[in-house]
Amino acid sequence: QVQLVESGGGLVQAGDSLKLSCVFRGDTFTDYNIGWFRQAPGKEREYVARISRSAQMAEHADSVKGRFIISRQNDKNTVYLQMNSLKPEDTAVYYCAAGFPGRPLNEAAYWGRGTQVTVSS
Repeated sequence: QVQLVESGGGLVQAGDSLKLSCVFRGDTFTDYNIGWFRQAPGKEREYVARISRSAQMAEHADSVKGRFIISRQNDKNTVYLQMNSLKPEDTAVYYCAAGFPGRPLNEAAYWGRGTQVTVSS
């Protein structure tokens, strides 16, 4: 019943910006913490950012801190990832995930199918 759908990926040049969206459907959005992960070809899935149910807490991985910003609009059942100063090493499929508070985010109950971000040099 729960569905997470990412959008907003694309092909950009280094230094450009993109804003990803993840729309949540099928359950109560505010019951969940939301996170972003990414996976590049030949690499393990990597944590990117997370945000709490009320959006009072947000955290970003060191690799993207100062460049990416996670946010959510609960009235739209949507979480965003604003990506600035993109680098070629940011190239990956980006996934959003929904998890219950108090549980590790990588054990999230629901995952989207991903959106491709490609950054050329």
